[in-house]
Amino acid sequence: MSTAELSTIRNIGIAAHIDAGKTTVTERILYYAGKTYKMGEVHDGTAVMDYDPEEQQRGITIHAAATTLPWRGCTINLIDTPGHVDFTIEVERSLRVLDGCVVVFCGVGGVEAQSETVWRQADRYGVPRLAFINKLDRVGSDWERVLHEIRDHLHEGAVTVQLPIGSGADFEGIVDLLRMKAVYYRNDLGTKIDLADIPEDLLPMAELLREELIEKAANFDDHLMQRYLDEHSVGVDELTAAIRAGCVRSELIPVLCGSALRNKGIQLVLDAVCDYLPDPLDVGPVTGHAPQKRGGELEEVEIQPDPDGPFVGLVFKIATDAHGDLHWVRVYRGRLKAGSRVLNMTRDKKENVQRIWRMHADDRIREDSVSAGDIVALVGLRNSVTGDTLSDTRHPVTLEKLRVPKTVIAMAIEPRTSEDRQRLGEVLGVLMREDPTFEFRVDPETGQTLIAGMGELHLEVLIHRMLRDFRLNVRVGRPRVSYRETIREAVDAEGRFIRQTGGRGHYGVVAIRVQPRPSGDLGADPIDFRSDIKGGAIPEPYLPSIERGIRDAAAAGIITGYPLVDVSVTVTDGKYHDVDSSEIAFEAAAAMALEQAVEKAGVRLLEPIMRLQVTAPNEYFGDVSADLMSRRAEIQDTELRGTTRVITAVVPLAAMFGYATAVRSLTQGRATYSMEPSHYAVVPDEVAKTLLR
Repeated sequence: MSTAELSTIRNIGIAAHIDAGKTTVTERILYYAGKTYKMGEVHDGTAVMDYDPEEQQRGITIHAAATTLPWRGCTINLIDTPGHVDFTIEVERSLRVLDGCVVVFCGVGGVEAQSETVWRQADRYGVPRLAFINKLDRVGSDWERVLHEIRDHLHEGAVTVQLPIGSGADFEGIVDLLRMKAVYYRNDLGTKIDLADIPEDLLPMAELLREELIEKAANFDDHLMQRYLDEHSVGVDELTAAIRAGCVRSELIPVLCGSALRNKGIQLVLDAVCDYLPDPLDVGPVTGHAPQKRGGELEEVEIQPDPDGPFVGLVFKIATDAHGDLHWVRVYRGRLKAGSRVLNMTRDKKENVQRIWRMHADDRIREDSVSAGDIVALVGLRNSVTGDTLSDTRHPVTLEKLRVPKTVIAMAIEPRTSEDRQRLGEVLGVLMREDPTFEFRVDPETGQTLIAGMGELHLEVLIHRMLRDFRLNVRVGRPRVSYRETIREAVDAEGRFIRQTGGRGHYGVVAIRVQPRPSGDLGADPIDFRSDIKGGAIPEPYLPSIERGIRDAAAAGIITGYPLVDVSVTVTDGKYHDVDSSEIAFEAAAAMALEQAVEKAGVRLLEPIMRLQVTAPNEYFGDVSADLMSRRAEIQDTELRGTTRVITAVVPLAAMFGYATAVRSLTQGRATYSMEPSHYAVVPDEVAKTLLR
């Protein structure tokens, strides 16, 4: 592949709040690009990208699915991501390797809870975006309101490049503000398209919006700015180039509109992907770390998207099926051939790439080689996991790893037979390798196996997989909340680990100061560790062992058995012995010091708080809000959208088990809700007393 060919690649994702219609958008994209010959429907369980039986049964996307398709001379590598917050890791790891994203919004629901979550995830990785306002054929859709919500809540740089013609049952077409033409879809499949003059009643608004579009786009193109100031007419190509420049810098968000279900506007989305979203050359180099030629330290390096450079790729997803593990990889530099050998720099192990597959949902197309910009699946890797970097064996390099959210819910699991017991650990290990947000451990006190994840649905889906895919019969207990503990006040403490056994002993003394740290952030490092050692009281080589001892003790829990978080630990002093001091001694002394400090400081329990959004008919507002208040919820906002009330609240996860049944009962099945982790907060004393009995 040449540099010129790199400019034709678009690596994009489709992301949205649940039920905004992103999988329907993806199905239409596949159809119009010629990848499928029949449109799949989510509600019928026939969507190509929702190929998993669990997805078809539930009518939701659970696993990110990839495909490659052609459009207007470009090669589009597309990943359809889930909208449910329980599967947020699929969005996180997809956005980590993508160059652009189409964020879909419901024309009725607008900016919803998970819309904001995926937007923040895209911000974290600096991914340029398009916004597509979908479902404008539905009663109650309001394009203008959704546009203002995007500007107010997500990005003030959202600019309209399209204007809908009609809404609800009267939605019949789209005004293209660049070409100043009306686009009408003359058949049900959306394949017969007519360009016509803009309806007279919409012409003044279209002219005003185009003027606003030119004004904003001119900030990214000096030539266009001069033409605008000189009041010259602006051509489609130069306006497109300016919008692209702003979009690539994530300072402009082109806003499109349509109805995927009614097959209107999808071809224009594909055009916008090619016109506005960046190729790998636009994105430019990514930052990596490589060993210095002299010494073992790592130095920062830039990985250019060069097809002829040494190979670098990132493993961002693992999928297990009957044929073995598939490692999904984004290639950032160089070429990779089937049968070649690569280095996993993260684990310092060499791997054999037996086969390379280009994915189309669950179908595979064999490739002999791939190069920079490609997203493919590899077979044959044995030691690589999500977030590992693969590189040329002679040019080792590591890339930034993934951010993995912390689990918030756990439940006990028990095998039904002795045969199942023997296989349980193996199956749980496979699931954990696939999904970094899934964890399991054995409770040392009860001997129970506990599994933890991002929510009830997340764990329910994984349990169904154990039964369906692995033929593993298990019993499960009631979900448990993953509480945390933190300290009440700052204290000093000392840990002494001194043992004499006749020969060489163990000697380590560690003095620390612990302080509470305001955070509550679900993704924050639980322990802020630093050293304030002066005068060489403890040699520097022992500091990693001290940190390890503190972190291990904190993870195990000190008083309540729940992990210790939001604590700053500073090593202030200590003692060592020239002969008897060892890493083991200082690790043990540090753990003892932390235990003493926490006992002296006292603990507070922290509980996960969820951000909840309930959408219900207005007549049920009183019942729904009263029920939320009984669950210790704090209602932050209520908004009336026509006859529907949207309630935004924060509520403890512990109070939300079984809420789906309760809210349906209160509203005769007419309410919907979404919930996502927000932060940790202190458990009220009266609740904490019941938990600590």
